[in-house]
Amino acid sequence: MTWTEPIVAHPGFSASDGPREEDMYKCVHCGFCLQACPTYLETGLETESPRGRIALMKAVNEGRIGITPQVYRHWDLCIQCRACEVACPSGVPYGNLIEATMSEVEQRRKKGLLARVVGTFVLNSIMPKQGRLEFVASGLRLYQSSGLQSAVRKTKILTTLAPGLAELEMSTPTVSQRRFQARGQVYPANGEARARVAILSGCIMPLMHGPEMDAAVRVLTRNGCEVEVTEGQGCCGAIHSHVGDLDRARELARNNIDAFEVRGVNAVIIASAGCGARMKEYGHLLEGDPDYAGRAASFSATVKDIHEYLVELPFTPPTGRVEKRVTYQDSCHLANAQKITDAPRAILNSIPGVELVEMERSDVCCGAGGTYTITERDFSLRVLDSKMKNVGKTGAGVLATANPGCVLQLQYGTQRYGPPVEVTYVTDLLDKAYQREDC
Repeated sequence: MTWTEPIVAHPGFSASDGPREEDMYKCVHCGFCLQACPTYLETGLETESPRGRIALMKAVNEGRIGITPQVYRHWDLCIQCRACEVACPSGVPYGNLIEATMSEVEQRRKKGLLARVVGTFVLNSIMPKQGRLEFVASGLRLYQSSGLQSAVRKTKILTTLAPGLAELEMSTPTVSQRRFQARGQVYPANGEARARVAILSGCIMPLMHGPEMDAAVRVLTRNGCEVEVTEGQGCCGAIHSHVGDLDRARELARNNIDAFEVRGVNAVIIASAGCGARMKEYGHLLEGDPDYAGRAASFSATVKDIHEYLVELPFTPPTGRVEKRVTYQDSCHLANAQKITDAPRAILNSIPGVELVEMERSDVCCGAGGTYTITERDFSLRVLDSKMKNVGKTGAGVLATANPGCVLQLQYGTQRYGPPVEVTYVTDLLDKAYQREDC
């Protein structure tokens, strides 16, 4: 399946959203990033490393090469996991660089049919509109519950007609019957209130993981938080940023700032690592907007990952037992972008009965990467295969993580490669332990 068609060379970065020279030239090509990069680990190719991709950015910036398909193919293959930022001794803000570079690519790329469908229809017409997303989710749930999905898979009709589509269909997540909606509802704290917080509902998570969002709310209320699910909030803009649509990402950021900042809460809680990373960086995203720059920076300071916030409260350790051998997969945008690695482990270690077994290279990406699992399917699965082999080595029965994209990717990994582990959120296990206190 062809994602793009060739375009003519276009030397230099010309758009206002291009990568900054001062960020590019911080890279001294030391190579510390190589062993942190999942695409380099899979290929061993310099061009599929952060160092190599920055070298290409510099070459474009200096007019030595143009932004051709042969060049931006290497940028496309970046999962944007940002593990290189953690490894870099020079403090290169690679996330900002690749985001700005993809914005330049997006303006020059001649798109094929699949790109136009995903970019124009799904990302711009569906994801920002929760009502439309719910309509699509309802159709998918009908497809799954009516027996049609079972028939399609048994007859293998898609495998015959469209093998690429058949592969995507096999990884389609099950739509939750219970949806989590942002209607301005408020959940009271259990006992004396310690804080009033708002929680991001987001776009995909409330449809695919409604019960898991309920569990996150219960965990917060159990720890003395009054929780508001703010009306008017929406998609955080992370996926749009990743594919280079910074204008739409800014539009979505402004909407969320408008929705949340007037609520007078102690914190805006995020249960999705990717959303948290994007929202904590609204200040950078909107720094050129005179009306929102200051507001964005102030808003981002109130954003808290749910694990981070619970540990800071601090949360009350549960007494209910969960007899499970658990391993933890670091979600890239929690560990690398937000630098949060200890808090999820502290929560898991607080649960009686949980045996936490560390996974080899738990900090390496699982290959989800927002739309990456669709646009770069073969490479996404290659990275996933390596991840599942490391999961298998732990002997764990439960694989915990902190991001919906990771959960969906890892669940498919258990089906395609094994081992048959239960994939869940850290907060689900904590919620289960709290519920067992009453048993």
